[in-house]
Amino acid sequence: MNTNKNMCVIGLGYIGLPTSAMFAKSGWSVTGVDVNPLAVEKLNKGEIHIEEIGLKELVENEVEAGRLRAQLEPTEADCFIIAVPTPHNEDNSADLNYVIEATKSMLPFLKEGNTVIIESTIPPRTINDVIAPILKEARWKPGKDIYLAHCPERVLPGRILIELVENTRIIGGINEVSAQKAADVYRSFVKGSILVTSAVSAEMSKLMENTYRDVNIALANELVKISEKLDVNALEVIQLANHHPRVNLHQPGPGVGGHCLAVDPYFIIEKAPEQSILISHSRKINNSMPEFVVSQVKKLLPDIDSKIAVFGLTYKGNIDDVRESPAMNILSLLQTEGYKLGIYDPHVQQDQVNFYISTFEDALQNAECILVLTDHNEFKQLDEESILNKMKNPVVFDTKNCVVINSSDIIYFGFGNLDKIKALQKA
Repeated sequence: MNTNKNMCVIGLGYIGLPTSAMFAKSGWSVTGVDVNPLAVEKLNKGEIHIEEIGLKELVENEVEAGRLRAQLEPTEADCFIIAVPTPHNEDNSADLNYVIEATKSMLPFLKEGNTVIIESTIPPRTINDVIAPILKEARWKPGKDIYLAHCPERVLPGRILIELVENTRIIGGINEVSAQKAADVYRSFVKGSILVTSAVSAEMSKLMENTYRDVNIALANELVKISEKLDVNALEVIQLANHHPRVNLHQPGPGVGGHCLAVDPYFIIEKAPEQSILISHSRKINNSMPEFVVSQVKKLLPDIDSKIAVFGLTYKGNIDDVRESPAMNILSLLQTEGYKLGIYDPHVQQDQVNFYISTFEDALQNAECILVLTDHNEFKQLDEESILNKMKNPVVFDTKNCVVINSSDIIYFGFGNLDKIKALQKA
């Protein structure tokens, strides 16, 4: 375990807050930094501002033990971790402003021998071409008197506290000694393998992990479109194909969202646009799925005065994260078409969105279709009695292949029987 015990984590979001709490649990004295006063205030009370299984109890324990606190500005530490968001610009290139500002904010507090780790997802060569020059301009020598590394997060929302400990960690240093210093930091609590490499390889590996999944999902989504044209059950095709020992087709859906899959491929594309043809086309396919979903809804409900009960706003099930969620794009498209909407998501708070979130019952009232866009556990077994009593037309269109319908009086559509939606249009 690293003998340096003071840590400053800049960014207390979906990655920074769990990471801070885990380091505190392992014995570090951790100061979390965020520009959001509410996040700082809540953490200092032992509360959390995001949803993640087990995080509330962990934060409460570590704050009470005096190992975890928060403030608005950095402080001196032995190790600095930057875990701020990396959004994309309108042209989908990486917006590095948060990372750059976070790096500059810690400069007054750096001292010789510190380890600086960037956990934020960044394009290839950002450590070498952006972060290192900032340190050099402040008269530090990265790799000599300040150790600089990239350690990308690789966790699944809903399992973050488990995967922070168990997953393999990739540590990319600006040089060998930086990588080893950063690896020592993570050995505080990581039980998975720790792989040491160069900063650029670490940057690229993180992006390719998510790009692989994005491309695979694009293949599944393209299969859905082909199957709709040919009257084939896409879900059955995937199930059958995956019986091959070397085939692992992913599941299709209404699009791809979140801070990783929907964003990371663009960071590769911007660095090598002419060479990343497959990656670019996959992004276009996945981005086209909201329009495809709405086109199916229009076949189901040609009358735009119809009401739709939209179930699910987040980009994946059982979390509260709506970042880059295709559900939000689908909502916008449906509103543009003129449909009445009852919107329900049990995991999203009203202050996270700029439109009204209904209750389950209100969303169903007089609706002619339930459109399921997220695979929350709450949606897998719906209250069928309420559906039959409150809906004008008991129809479910499930884009996540997650809903189990038992009543023969409720009509079910999904990506496995799009031919039946087409038949409705012809009738």
